[in-house]
Amino acid sequence: MLAPHRRRLLLVVLLLAAGLGGVLLIRHGRRRPAARAPHATALMPADQDRLYADVKFLTDLQPARNYRNLASLNAAADYIKAEFGKLGCRVSEQPFAVDGRRYRNIIACFGPSEGERVVVGAHYDVCDDTPGADDNASAVAGLLETARLLHARAPQLTRPVELVAYPNEEPPYFATDDMGSAVHAQALHEAGVPVRAMLCYEMIGYFSDAPGSQNFPNEALAALFPSTGNFIVVVGRAGEENFTRRVQQLMQGAAQLDVQRINLPDSLALARLSDHRNYWRYGFPAVMINDTSFLRNPHYHQASDTIDTLDFRRMAEVVTGAVAAVVALATE
Repeated sequence: MLAPHRRRLLLVVLLLAAGLGGVLLIRHGRRRPAARAPHATALMPADQDRLYADVKFLTDLQPARNYRNLASLNAAADYIKAEFGKLGCRVSEQPFAVDGRRYRNIIACFGPSEGERVVVGAHYDVCDDTPGADDNASAVAGLLETARLLHARAPQLTRPVELVAYPNEEPPYFATDDMGSAVHAQALHEAGVPVRAMLCYEMIGYFSDAPGSQNFPNEALAALFPSTGNFIVVVGRAGEENFTRRVQQLMQGAAQLDVQRINLPDSLALARLSDHRNYWRYGFPAVMINDTSFLRNPHYHQASDTIDTLDFRRMAEVVTGAVAAVVALATE
């Protein structure tokens, strides 16, 4: 019998094979990274060494930080909270219970306390007993580095920016109301909080310059993207093309990295593979920033998803670009 994450992957491939013909009309991207835009030079670039240190801490935790191993999961949450706390921002916890276990979203807020909110999120749990370097320590490191870079820009923000680290993205809670992001999104909705944008970091550290290193589930999708896996992609849903394009363009203006984009029907499994899905549920504009996961990274959900497989130079460019997007969305 297939493991849960294998069944999930098979479902994605089958849905893609059946339904991606219409994607040709809603995806547009860039084939080459542009030089940094002049305005982007005011933004401090992400620090590779800090990203590495964060990933190392998370991947060194034993036993693996999955939903069963609360000691490790709480150690990860405590680390994230402590790193946020060093920045003098507003830090809080959002506890919730699932199956008799207590889990925590860790939240850091920058800028004003009121107004249309910009949310950035990443999950800190792993699948099974894997180290989870790309999935999803890379994204948590990106979230922490985003906080450090926002700290210097906080006085300029005219909208609140909320950074959230979630547990329970992985099976068995994936696609249920027990995901940490589902708890957070529902709380925003019930409180009537307006959300301008949500950016989800999901696997942002695996890149390859080898020809043919980017895989695709069918020829229609392969015709739209580079065949070398050295780009990042902004994934949005159909109907939000302008928002997805805006995030892509803001990132591309600041990152020395090819930033692609795609908009998919939110009924398609590939569109809903991370925490952003829960914000779509309430009509909040949301995108996933992703290195294409199992379509590129052979270590996905494997014991080999280790820190030595990551490209920290390019990961830093992803974060630099994303921070530029967040700052623009929170000030314009």
